[in-house]
Amino acid sequence: MEPEFSEIPKTKDYRFYNWAKTFSCKPELYFKPATEDELINIIELARNNHKKIKVVGAGHSPSDLACTTDYMINLDKLNHVLEFDQKLMTVTVEAGIRLHQLNEELKSRGLALGNLGSISDQSVAGAISTATHGTGINYGVLSSLIIELTLILSSGARLNCSQNSNPDIFKAALCGVGSLGIITRITIQCEPRFRLEAIQKPVKLNEILDDLDNIVHSAEHVRFWWFPHTDDCVLWKANRSTKKKQSNTIGYFRETLLGFHLYQFILYFVRFQPTWIPSLTRTMFKLKFTKETFVVDDSYKVFNFDCLFPQYVNEWAIPWERTKEAIKKIEKWIEETNSNVHFPIEVRFVDEDDIWLSPAFGRKVCYIGIIMYRPYHAPVPYKKYWAAYEEIMRSCQGRPHWAKAHTMTSEELTKSYPKFQDFQRLREKLDPDGMFLNPYLRRHFLGEKGTTVDSKQFSAKL
Repeated sequence: MEPEFSEIPKTKDYRFYNWAKTFSCKPELYFKPATEDELINIIELARNNHKKIKVVGAGHSPSDLACTTDYMINLDKLNHVLEFDQKLMTVTVEAGIRLHQLNEELKSRGLALGNLGSISDQSVAGAISTATHGTGINYGVLSSLIIELTLILSSGARLNCSQNSNPDIFKAALCGVGSLGIITRITIQCEPRFRLEAIQKPVKLNEILDDLDNIVHSAEHVRFWWFPHTDDCVLWKANRSTKKKQSNTIGYFRETLLGFHLYQFILYFVRFQPTWIPSLTRTMFKLKFTKETFVVDDSYKVFNFDCLFPQYVNEWAIPWERTKEAIKKIEKWIEETNSNVHFPIEVRFVDEDDIWLSPAFGRKVCYIGIIMYRPYHAPVPYKKYWAAYEEIMRSCQGRPHWAKAHTMTSEELTKSYPKFQDFQRLREKLDPDGMFLNPYLRRHFLGEKGTTVDSKQFSAKL
């Protein structure tokens, strides 16, 4: 190795696992740079040695999106707050900062993010690069909160991007899936710190679907969870509030002992008798979700949820007007095939944007997420369910969440995203040698096939 690169921290024998431990890889070299200059040196090293680079944050993506056998770069040490502007309510951070750390930093300065997803474990760069989202028909994906970013190209050049500076690159990089370069700095539009009041109550599925327009617009943030094999749902609504912090949640015994530990234990054994799943679903609903609950707390604490234990998960976005159609098709498939699937199916709503590869590009969307839990990391059958779900999503003009494992081809993506070809041309210009293309991206962006890009090569074997 060249002398000038010898002091860059690196690991030769590192194995990466994503959060759910469904995908794994062993990169040739694993780096954790602490500065932009170190990062640029790594890019130069990769260029000299004709290696690919993949950047990783929390590894929360339930796919092989972060996997590579070449160079992997972890940005956890690039996690500092660089600048606050109290007047404009903006914050500039390094790209590796985790959302939970950013939430606390903002709170201490009287600010908050206007929307969040269900978790805050991700790095900020990872969250925006995959158009991570929360819920709220008038609230966009997290990428829509970004007003400026710095991108390091495969040449080692720094590029500042915003609405006024390199605007096309900016709109592409806001959901670039790591293919354009390495994001190192991000400026985020915030708002004054606020509390949310969330009310959660049991509702029947058809009551929601038959009055969907009114329900979706009845609060700032609305989502619901449907429990397959039943007509039961949990409807969740949240609005900004000035009330004092309070709650009437179901308590530790039902929430944690029954809802987490006992549920995982039973799911493990139900793997050998899956016909019990519908009964288990009805039982868990009665134990945890028949009581109306409410909470008033800091916004990020209310936005975030416990995702329980490892899982297979799939999620696509469809035009929100087609929500009822899609849910009914899923319900029909489950009933006709007697498929025993886990609860819940989560349904969220997101505002449209103009980010080139955002699933919400040009349309307000409904995200429908399905799940099969992996109790104690044990495998469960899911592929038949996934195939049927994706066929239904395609029939409803669906676009997959970029962080999830999916089967959409480059030809389908070209038809689905009006700016996909513009994105491809820009990517080829910024990264002509494909330094930032790993098997996931080569599969979906370039349409490559075969064992070298097959996700099976990264399937975790525990």
